[in-house]
Amino acid sequence: MGIHGRRLAPTTPISWSVPYPERVRGDGDGWVVSANGAAYWGRHGAAGLLLRAPRPDGSAAVLLQHRAAWSHQGGTWGLPGGARDSHETVEQAAVREAHEEAGLPADQLVVRTTIVTAEVSGWTYTTVIADAGEQLDTVPNRESAELRWVAEDEVADLPLHPGFAASWERLRSVAASIPLMVNRES
Repeated sequence: MGIHGRRLAPTTPISWSVPYPERVRGDGDGWVVSANGAAYWGRHGAAGLLLRAPRPDGSAAVLLQHRAAWSHQGGTWGLPGGARDSHETVEQAAVREAHEEAGLPADQLVVRTTIVTAEVSGWTYTTVIADAGEQLDTVPNRESAELRWVAEDEVADLPLHPGFAASWERLRSVAASIPLMVNRES
């Protein structure tokens, strides 16, 4: 299904411009339309940040973004993330997007690994798993209705973005294999 609930004519991947409520800055901003007509944000792919931090009991919490109603898949919960610019690594893109959407300072994040969680007609979405020594304060931008630290056991109880829902169990399994950093010296 394409954007706005309509199927787009099959074609080779192309960039497609649609209105955006605020000025976009990067060369990666724009839609890619797959051969089956589905639209994906990010001319050079996209990346999101799965940020973990310890809860008081030592278990992991993850930072989730409640997507603004006007955004693609608005009203669902997912990861801060977005389009990757041509000059960026996936790690750089995910950290930049998390700063833009959640006010997260890059120097407080430790990247642990990356996982390609979606791949369609050459377009990819990569999830970057990172840790923070504590549950950081957040500052939402217009793309976020809310930002919330959520216990890993409670993530699936929320209405998740379809792409995030499809990858959550895999991401959780990979994250569980990486010890949670409790502080920067870990």
